[in-house]
Amino acid sequence: MLLDEDPATLIHHTIGNFNIHPDKSAVLRINESLSTLQQARELRIKEVESVLKKLSRNLQTLTSQHSETISSHSSTSHASQIVELDTQKFRIAKAASDLEIEGEKLQTELEFAKAQLRELEIQGVQGNEMERSRRESEDPVVLKLKVYRSLGIDTEPDAAGNYTKAVIRNRQKGDVHVVNIEPKFSRFFYADYFWRGL
Repeated sequence: MLLDEDPATLIHHTIGNFNIHPDKSAVLRINESLSTLQQARELRIKEVESVLKKLSRNLQTLTSQHSETISSHSSTSHASQIVELDTQKFRIAKAASDLEIEGEKLQTELEFAKAQLRELEIQGVQGNEMERSRRESEDPVVLKLKVYRSLGIDTEPDAAGNYTKAVIRNRQKGDVHVVNIEPKFSRFFYADYFWRGL
């Protein structure tokens, strides 16, 4: 069969009619994606290998620690520790029981003190008739000494019977102060000093 045109020209025109640029672009994109995936895969493999090495080291450390623990374990020391812990447990239980008994005792004392307080509140500031008459019959000096003593202050008289020395006891701090009372200082000064000492 004879062709009207030269075959080379026909082939050249046929090749020119094919549009291969999109295919070439697609192949280039595929190659780039494959390269990116390959790099990501290699990076991921390196990370996994690093984690695997770290876990292997941890496993070796824990295995050696486990072996040392098993080799150093002694059943007799374990038994003695159990006995010691049991002893401590019984001591703690006894202390708790003692504290509970002490708490009940303090509760009873608190109830008694509340009852006394209620009775005193009923009597008022002046107290009942017998108490009031007893107070009125007492010496004012004795009453002052009782008030001082109730506050933790003891006074000591000198040879002439004058109270020239006071001993201040602070029960909260456990302190004791001895104060010489001299006439050159006012009563207000000593009262203020005593209150600060309490």
